[in-house]
Amino acid sequence: MHAPSLTRLRSVLQDHIDRGILPGAVALVHHRGQTVLHDALGAQAPAAGAPAMAPDSIFRIYSMTKPVVSLATLMLMEEGRLPLSHPVARYLPTFAGQGVFDPATGGTTAVQREATVHDLLRHTAGLSYAWDTGPVAQAYQAARIGSRRDGNAALAKAIGPLPLLHQPGSCWEYSRATDVLGALLEVVEGETLGAILQRRVFGPLQMHDTGFHVPAEQLHRLAQPFARDPATGAEVALNDVARPAAFESGGGGLVSTAGDYARFARLLLAGGTLDGVRLASRATVGFMAADHLGDRIPAAGDILPEGYGFGLGVAVRRSAGLAPHAASVGQYGWSGMGGTFFLVDPAEDLVAILLTQAPGQLRYLCELYPALVYAAL
Repeated sequence: MHAPSLTRLRSVLQDHIDRGILPGAVALVHHRGQTVLHDALGAQAPAAGAPAMAPDSIFRIYSMTKPVVSLATLMLMEEGRLPLSHPVARYLPTFAGQGVFDPATGGTTAVQREATVHDLLRHTAGLSYAWDTGPVAQAYQAARIGSRRDGNAALAKAIGPLPLLHQPGSCWEYSRATDVLGALLEVVEGETLGAILQRRVFGPLQMHDTGFHVPAEQLHRLAQPFARDPATGAEVALNDVARPAAFESGGGGLVSTAGDYARFARLLLAGGTLDGVRLASRATVGFMAADHLGDRIPAAGDILPEGYGFGLGVAVRRSAGLAPHAASVGQYGWSGMGGTFFLVDPAEDLVAILLTQAPGQLRYLCELYPALVYAAL
């Protein structure tokens, strides 16, 4: 990679910190078998006297949890224990007999087919995140879906009877699907999601600082956001990760470091293996990173960038053009609402990660950081 361009990448991030746009950040780039950048910039917290950001600072990674849970699901598929064509209701009974909201009548119509495990993985199960104000969102709010903290089983039990936004398999809608998937994995494995991920992913990959909370003795390493968003002035409140959580959110509950998450991303880049440890086959990782929407399944909203489809837990670049930054066809990754982002580019043998705690800047960072990284190739 071009060293002056990597220097510019650091300078741009530092400029954003100096101007009060970001509190601090950790950037990592791994290219052709070497980590060519792993820099910590700014402060770990915006409070006076806060320590400097460190390469091993811990971040709430929110939706970058989804690819990890998706890989664990595919590992069960490889073992013949969880066919993706199975209906969700086979494992979570409240998903039987679901209905789709009908705006013409205000009621529901029966599903044309049941939502499957595959639908959960690719966000085509008809579920919602209830970010709007429509009738389905109101049903989620009445059921306290966004505020439930009583465990994955209880969350799935509450979501199952609620009206769907779309017929299963008909539309990509970013949603609580991976939270439901976490509950499903708990049924199959008979243990908590945190225990499953520790045994299957974090332990084997030596991701020692990744989990659903930060131990008390490591809280001094936790990165923090500004109290208020610098652009809007709105109060910023992120997950409380200082104690074990009853709700281990498969859609957004993990904390991690750049080094830990790089081990996960490098495993994907290498086709399911890292340092002699194999978690999945090359074919399975390729299946995960393939576009599962095609031209038949449209994407609702503006969460999925133009030029991208969606695989199993990751967005997948379908065209060298259309998107507002360079990337190879087949590049994949995802972000987290707290201000985190990663990509894996098999064609360039490249992994790039940016961790900060600046939720209001996420969309901008998802465009800025890849542009800076690809400028160094």
